Amino acid sequence: MKTSLFTKKTRIQAPVEDVFSWHEHDGAVERLSPPWDKAELVSKTGGIRTGAEVRLKIRPIGHIPVSWTARHTGYEKNRFFRDRQVRGPFSSWVHTHHFLPDTENACIMVDSIEYALPFSTLVPAAMEKNVSSRLERIFSYRHRTLAADIACHKTYDLSPMNILVSGAGGVIGSTLVSFLRTGGHRVGRLVRVSGSRSTASNGIDVSYDPAGGWIDDGKMENIDAVIHLAGETIGNVPWTRRKKKRILESRTQTTALIARALSALKNPPKVFACASAIGYYGDRRDEILTEKSVFGDDFISHVCRQWEAAAAPAAAAGIRSVFLRIGIVLTPAGGALKTLLPVFSAGLGGRIGSGKQHVSWIGIDDVAGSFLHILADDAIEGPVNIVSPEPVRNERFIRILGRVLGRPTPFAVPESIIGAVFGQMGRETALSDTRVMPEKLLSTGYAFRHTALADALSHVLGADQTRTSPQNNPRNSALMGKIRL
Repeated sequence: MKTSLFTKKTRIQAPVEDVFSWHEHDGAVERLSPPWDKAELVSKTGGIRTGAEVRLKIRPIGHIPVSWTARHTGYEKNRFFRDRQVRGPFSSWVHTHHFLPDTENACIMVDSIEYALPFSTLVPAAMEKNVSSRLERIFSYRHRTLAADIACHKTYDLSPMNILVSGAGGVIGSTLVSFLRTGGHRVGRLVRVSGSRSTASNGIDVSYDPAGGWIDDGKMENIDAVIHLAGETIGNVPWTRRKKKRILESRTQTTALIARALSALKNPPKVFACASAIGYYGDRRDEILTEKSVFGDDFISHVCRQWEAAAAPAAAAGIRSVFLRIGIVLTPAGGALKTLLPVFSAGLGGRIGSGKQHVSWIGIDDVAGSFLHILADDAIEGPVNIVSPEPVRNERFIRILGRVLGRPTPFAVPESIIGAVFGQMGRETALSDTRVMPEKLLSTGYAFRHTALADALSHVLGADQTRTSPQNNPRNSALMGKIRL
């Protein structure tokens, strides 16, 4: 059997103890899973200590799911841990995570993988190169995410909080939950039930039934923060009268129910952060929009206004209330980017309508980071625009996306087609011109990870292999001689 060795080394600006403990938190596996190659966590037991196991569903080829089970076979705190594939697509796979002190406030992390492909002696060199390239892409993403997450949590240095999240299974919610947990916070989920007053089996989760007007408020005492993200999906199908009703009621009913429950608690949370959307402002052409701008006259504008108004009981009770006016979130795991990728990958991408309408976007990691910033700053309340400070026109967005993917973008979708196929939904989402600035985030000192669209897209799509790799640093090559396990 022919084996290969892959290594990835990165200097992390944090003590070795902090970097090692980050990996022991719940959520680490999810945070290290690239969004373009998402692994589904099936189960995990025992953390990273010897004997622990992680079971995943991965898709190494196309969309065919493959089971992967890794068992941890070695552990020395603040020095290394190791896992071995016991079931999966490789003939063998042994992954050792090394942690080397560098200075008092920095360390070197080295991922070292010995692996063998099936029928390794018959595998052509091109396939081996493809596997190595894919590992480089994945582990570059993992190391960047780890370094940035640790730096973000270090910036705010919050004591562990008890945080309740609704919509935790969605694209934003799942990212936020794992991000908060790796920061040492205890995160519970608001779990929707229907019909009966059943209590969530997990001790930190809370059951609720918006339609029935019931919530298990007895489990909500002593929660530090509530982040409410749940709501009917807006942009997947044309808006019928019934769909519009679900969009509105899924937001106003749940928000009002949660806000009333929070206002009646003996020990209410310090902050209630409720999702909204930049659709609040409507189609405004070239007007620069901030949190001080008035609401628009579109359907979504009226939904957002009523959505935010439904949180009034919490604000009236003295709970700091924040309305998260979220822009176009960039991640291939969901939303607009997931919809565009198959078209662009086929070389059929192009501008939408005139291409002159503004796209107010934000990277998924900056969504999570900005939420943490809001939790940490007691002075932030009311509406907050969750967008990058560099909105772009649709034609430029399309051109940059095509360049990142290495695909041409020669086509255009006429406005008439958007209107005919998607109706009002298409006009208020794909064609709406909303140029939004994150005035409050900037004025309160939030440091964006990605302000340039190309950087944000490259990160979430794993398309930035041209960056200088720490693996090529001669200083790091000498470090391998220090590792003795």
